[in-house]
Amino acid sequence: MKRSDFYYELPKELIAQTPLADRSSSRLLALDRQTGAIRHGRFAGIKDELRSGDCLVINDTRVMPARLFGKRAEDGSKAEFLLLEDRGQNEWEALVKPGRKAKPGNEYEFGDRLRARIKRIEDGGNRTAVFYYDGPVGEALGELGETPLPPYITQKLNDPERYQTVYSAKSGSAAAPTAGLHFTRELLEDIRKRGVSVATLTLHIGTGTFRPVRAENVEDHVMHKEYYNIDDTQAEIINGCRKNGGRIIAVGTTCCRVLESVALPDGNSAGGSGYTDMFIKPGYKFKTVDGLITNFHLPESTLIMLVCAFAGRERVLEAYSEAIKLSYRLLSFGDVMYVY
Repeated sequence: MKRSDFYYELPKELIAQTPLADRSSSRLLALDRQTGAIRHGRFAGIKDELRSGDCLVINDTRVMPARLFGKRAEDGSKAEFLLLEDRGQNEWEALVKPGRKAKPGNEYEFGDRLRARIKRIEDGGNRTAVFYYDGPVGEALGELGETPLPPYITQKLNDPERYQTVYSAKSGSAAAPTAGLHFTRELLEDIRKRGVSVATLTLHIGTGTFRPVRAENVEDHVMHKEYYNIDDTQAEIINGCRKNGGRIIAVGTTCCRVLESVALPDGNSAGGSGYTDMFIKPGYKFKTVDGLITNFHLPESTLIMLVCAFAGRERVLEAYSEAIKLSYRLLSFGDVMYVY
């Protein structure tokens, strides 16, 4: 497979820059992966797509206010840190700009109380930095940090909570699980009342989700690692649904990757935590996931490759073509697909 096999022309004017006032009013494209049939509606109608006995699986990660703006102590030049992962003992893996100046030993200042020193350069160019603060670094992020947005969103977000799902709970992501942004608390409650169970897992999303596939041969791409956790109780909810003949509907590519990462040979889910670098691409045989709710993704990205693995490359690209013709809003703040 070539990277170019997953290319489509992305109209810049269709990249949604701001979220809708009503989360559930996004447009919904429903794609039957067996026949290729397409239907259009509004996301609030997702409740009518689900059946009693199904299980909806959501990712409760929360985006950290992990973007810090400061200066290099040596010369006062501006610097930007995007914190990616807490390594413990006030050490964080971070994306640092400008990277050419971020050498081991260099120190940075953020406001009056927070400082950082570059400890080492990681494979791929990220830095591990040691932070100095008279308190938990997470407290400093609450005071000084900004919510990071994808690089293709250029407008300022007035309400940072609109880049969080209504069920976000566990801080640790550098990006939102965007398929979940369309749910309201009322819609989730309505879905539960219809006999659909809701299971929760956690996958903390790193910036690798936005990193382009540079290898022309897709097989040569190295997938980034992300931390996940699914406890035994939630795994039992999923397994009970499968035992009773219900469908497992993953909300987002993040949930899909976790479910397939922890899948046992019989398709049941094993509880546990760890890191997954699973790269799902066409040819992969899904073990657990029966349906997928997902936003429209960048061309040639690992995310669109996952959707193509689930529904077939030709059918997915045809659905994208129709969505573009109908001026769907695309990417993180855009509209949504339901593939079943």
